[in-house]
Amino acid sequence: MGLQIPALNKQDAAGMVEVTEAVFGQSFNETLVHQLVVRYMAGARAGTKAQKTRSDVSGGGAKPWKQKGTGRARAGTTRSPVWRTGGVAFAARPRNYEQKLNKKMFRVGIRSILSELLRQDRLVVSSDILPETVKTKELNVKLKAIDAKRILIVVDSVDVNLALASRNIPYVEVIEAANLSPVLLVAADKVIATPAALKQLEECLA
Repeated sequence: MGLQIPALNKQDAAGMVEVTEAVFGQSFNETLVHQLVVRYMAGARAGTKAQKTRSDVSGGGAKPWKQKGTGRARAGTTRSPVWRTGGVAFAARPRNYEQKLNKKMFRVGIRSILSELLRQDRLVVSSDILPETVKTKELNVKLKAIDAKRILIVVDSVDVNLALASRNIPYVEVIEAANLSPVLLVAADKVIATPAALKQLEECLA
């Protein structure tokens, strides 16, 4: 049994495109979707921040002053974190923020997001979204009827005209179905997919 996705173009099967319920009819798993989004955002972190500990700061080999008799606090090295020129007590070190998520959980999470987008009428299909030229004006005309602050266009493969025409529109993102990002899906007010992209998603997520 299939589900119907509304189309922007009336020539797309009388305004509706049928998709499989196994991919676009799954219940929403909020916990898994949250884990999936956090995993993607964590993986995007560079993790290159670095600070010097007391062992990395140069100098400090000699004791600044003798232990007793000066009236000052005891000091063994100028590299101590309490000194202005010393190291950092809990210094940041380069690290990897990536989180593990197996393929089965990823597929279930993406299916859950797509199904919820369809239920909320935020997912549509269009066979006419690809512009014939690189002009941003042409793409803007196609998107004029869509009332959304953030639009995500999902294609099956990179289209040069679409990539060049959309790069000057701040509220439009373009992504391939094979590299679908849960962060972009969740953030989008409207997701526009080509029929070929929907078919590719069904094959990958079934």
